[in-house]
Amino acid sequence: MKHVEIRTQPTIPSDRFVLRPVRSSDLGALNMSASDKRVAEGTRSIPHPLPPGVTEAFIERALSETRDEDVWVMDGLGKNQDNVVGVITLTSLDRGQSQLGYWVAPGFWNAGIASEAVSALIASNPLGNSSIFAEVFQDNPASARVLTHAGFEYIGDAESHSVARGVTVPTWTYIRKMA
Repeated sequence: MKHVEIRTQPTIPSDRFVLRPVRSSDLGALNMSASDKRVAEGTRSIPHPLPPGVTEAFIERALSETRDEDVWVMDGLGKNQDNVVGVITLTSLDRGQSQLGYWVAPGFWNAGIASEAVSALIASNPLGNSSIFAEVFQDNPASARVLTHAGFEYIGDAESHSVARGVTVPTWTYIRKMA
């Protein structure tokens, strides 16, 4: 018999919403936001136009017991917000480290949503990380400000491929030491 450790994700409160594990019922809201060209072009992995089945596959991976990426939905339901206002993820790396990723639905841009979500996740440190890395495209200085506001330090330039853009894009890389 093989021992499999099942990782559970906590719900993490913030002032205006909660970060909660993704649910199958999030499909419509996630599909609507992820199909927005502005959201897709701000990420490495969301294609544009969004092909059928991509969001379903994302949710299936997020719900898998063998996942290497924990996904939280920024859920404003009951806090005078729409249900899904964005997504934030931690992808497990080695040596107690993770890579942070996030996106916010365009209707909530410039409202401090990303800053609040990143700060709540960092304060919770649900994976018990010793450090968390993040990268942002250099043409997205607002995301860079989110990271520096949350205590991330710039460590260098790199490049990442953007599926939606179909090109390699210059990035800024950041680290946040947790202990």
